[in-house]
Amino acid sequence: MKHQPFKYLFLSLLIMFAVIAFVPTQVEVDNPPMTKIKLTTNYGDIVLQLYNDTPLHRDNFIKIVQDGILDSLLFHRVIDQFIIQAGDTDSKKASAEDTIGSGDLGYTIPAEITPTRFHKKGALTAARGDLPDRASSSTQFCVVQGKVFNDSLLNMAETRINGWLAEYYIKHDPAYKVQLDSLLLALEKEDWPSMIQINDRFRKLAKDYQNFVPYLIPETHREVYRTIGGTPHLDQNYTVFGEVISGLNVVDSIAAVKTNDMDRPLKDVRILRAQIVED
Repeated sequence: MKHQPFKYLFLSLLIMFAVIAFVPTQVEVDNPPMTKIKLTTNYGDIVLQLYNDTPLHRDNFIKIVQDGILDSLLFHRVIDQFIIQAGDTDSKKASAEDTIGSGDLGYTIPAEITPTRFHKKGALTAARGDLPDRASSSTQFCVVQGKVFNDSLLNMAETRINGWLAEYYIKHDPAYKVQLDSLLLALEKEDWPSMIQINDRFRKLAKDYQNFVPYLIPETHREVYRTIGGTPHLDQNYTVFGEVISGLNVVDSIAAVKTNDMDRPLKDVRILRAQIVED
C-alpha cells in the first residue's frame, strides 16, 4: 500500500502528457491549413488553395462551392497571356448567342487587398465592377495566366497601378465628397450615363492627384514576374485570395482556346464540378 501514491502519480503524469500531446501548438493555431478547392473542368482539373489572410473571400468561396453555385458554370471570359474568368451565374444555361458576364448572387465581398498578395501566374483573384470601395463579385473570379515581364514593362505596370490608386484615393478624399456622393447616387439609381460621366471626371482629376503614397512593386514580386510571369498591373486594386497548386497546364490550355470578339470561348469551357479537397 505504501507504493500506491507513486502509482497514481505515474498515471497522472501519463494523462498530463497525453493532454499536452493533443493541444495544438501556437504555430498550428496561428497558421491553420489552407482550404483546397478542386475545379473539375472539361479541360482537366485545377486545384486551388485559399489564403487565410483574406477570410471574407475564403469563406464566401467555400460557401458557394458547398452550395454547388459554381457547378456547370462557364469560363466566359478568356484572354491568352492575361486571365481566365468564370463564376457568372447566368452562364449555366447560356446559349452561344447570349451575352454573358454580369451574373452573380447580388451581393459583394468587401475588398481584402494586402501588400503581400500579388497577381503572379496562377493567382486566384476576385472579379469586380467599378465600385468606389473595390468590393468583389459574390461569385465571379479569375485565374491569372499572364506573361513574363522585364523591368521596363514592370515600370509601366507600376505607373498603371498608381493611376488606379490615385482614382481610388481621390474618391475617398473629403475634398471630393460631393462628387463621390453623386457617383454613389448614380449607382443606386443605376443611372449608367451619369456614372460613366462622373467616373471620367474622377479619372481626369486623378492624373494630377498626389495625396497618397505611391506603390512600388517589391523586388521579390518583380523577380516572380521576371521568371514565372503574371499580370502586375492588377496589383493593389483587386483582391488576390488564393492560388493554383495543381493544374497550371490546364489554365494554359483554357487560355489558348479560340474566342469571339467578347472574349468568350467559341467552344464551351465549363466547370463540371467544384468541391473541397480533403487532405
